[in-house]
Amino acid sequence: MADIIDGKLISSLERERISAECTKLIKEGVTPGLAVIIVGEDPASKVYVRNKHKACEAAGFKSVVIELPFETSEEELIAKVGELASDDTVDGILVQLPLPDHIDENRVIEAIPASKDVDAFNLENVGRIMTGDALFLPCTPAGIMKMLEHKNIDVAGKDCVVVGRSNIVGKPMALLLLAANGTVTVCHSKTKNLADVTRRADILVAAVGKPRFITADMVKEGAVVIDVGINRGEDGKLCGDVDFDAVSNVASAITPVPGGVGPMTITMLLDNTLRAAKRRASIK
Repeated sequence: MADIIDGKLISSLERERISAECTKLIKEGVTPGLAVIIVGEDPASKVYVRNKHKACEAAGFKSVVIELPFETSEEELIAKVGELASDDTVDGILVQLPLPDHIDENRVIEAIPASKDVDAFNLENVGRIMTGDALFLPCTPAGIMKMLEHKNIDVAGKDCVVVGRSNIVGKPMALLLLAANGTVTVCHSKTKNLADVTRRADILVAAVGKPRFITADMVKEGAVVIDVGINRGEDGKLCGDVDFDAVSNVASAITPVPGGVGPMTITMLLDNTLRAAKRRASIK
């Protein structure tokens, strides 16, 4: 049976560290501040924003939530981003995605200054990640790397396979594994003989958004399996992209869903905001 990589536990340990560092910063007169903008009434987005607000408050951060109506124009949203960009008490700006169809997400993301882009989505930060000079790391991939670190799983020299090539997870995940000296393959919908590729992986990251897509016969004996997916199975229960029950009998370590990668994403958002606040306070 595989070792379960407990994202809840690792997240709680990291948040204790972040909270302690926040306390030190506040004593020096700097309170980390995160501003989140949400447009419309999407239920899932509202839950995510609420969770981010609670996490900020628990860590001692200043938390600003700006709720805008669905009808908000692109220019109005960009103007609000500009206001926050000029606010010295705000270290990080996050615009909750998805946005309504009449708003160009790319234009909005590019309106966030790189120094406050704690999601690491805009082009400057993406380029910095590519060259190894990142201001911030994308939250979900960074959370995965932190989980591997906590479990003393060394990436260097390992065959790493990422299934999925999204801009939010798949592509940056590949870059972070590469930066850690892994040998990385990225698979996608056009990959031929997918199972042959995934069976080579010492570290397998599944980020495809398909319930229980990765089955036991696709996994190398003793592999580390990271499941990024959050889906509803036919039984209505939450599940990942990996067939957990079957794959846990093959893998050496595996993340569960829920309770695996998910808790780490907001934790790394806090970490990025803390980094930005330290930069404001001229602390490394």
